Amino acid sequence: MGTGSMRKTARDVMHRGVQCVGEHDSLRRAAQMMRDLNVGALPICGEDDRLKGIITDRDIVVKCCAEGVDLDRTTVGQCAQGSLIWVDAQCSVEEALQKMEQHQIKRLPVIENKRLVGMISEADLAKELPDDMLAEFVHRVYATT
Repeated sequence: MGTGSMRKTARDVMHRGVQCVGEHDSLRRAAQMMRDLNVGALPICGEDDRLKGIITDRDIVVKCCAEGVDLDRTTVGQCAQGSLIWVDAQCSVEEALQKMEQHQIKRLPVIENKRLVGMISEADLAKELPDDMLAEFVHRVYATT
């Protein structure tokens, strides 16, 4: 990593103003929010306003629609799977990239004081990283295991 990017933190590169979908909201509601917000993933928050997971458009289509689940009766919490990966707002961009590469994820929630404050996506990284670093990141995230 170049020295300029190593000084940056997750907070510096994250997208602020992230909206959550409730864990008890329907899959249809999540899909509508994604459409309205023009995003491919939403963080899932519980009634305590804490991060519970992430649901992607792919989760809804491949894991739910293709299996014939009722989009109005199935909750986001029922469909979301996998472990929750996140970073602290003060961690370095390098640490955030390592987590994304290690877990082969394209979106990473950013937490501060146990609350969601932002999300790092490929688009955010594309704005902040030099081309060679971005290319290396994309190669590692999309590499097959």
